[in-house]
Amino acid sequence: MKAIILTGGKQYAVEEKSVIYVEKLDAEEGKNVVFDKVLMLDGNVGCPYIDGAKVTGKVLKHGKNKKIRIFKYVNKKKSTRKSQGHRQPYTKVEITKIG
Repeated sequence: MKAIILTGGKQYAVEEKSVIYVEKLDAEEGKNVVFDKVLMLDGNVGCPYIDGAKVTGKVLKHGKNKKIRIFKYVNKKKSTRKSQGHRQPYTKVEITKIG
């Protein structure tokens, strides 16, 4: 079965046994998490969500992505140069059941 779920403001196409990286969730490693905002399930499109459809996943780990460099610069003003870094947190989830 295939489904499209909505979490963290983004849409993910998932199948059973697939592994996805989503925005950080408040769930411990090894616990199950349920995604109830299902947009599509085997070609059946909801308006906006499908009633009663759930996708269950298991949290594998939490982590941070690679660091990105942010450089802010205003032309002709030497005092307004600013360098900054950012690492976005994520949660790795394995999809166990679609129903």
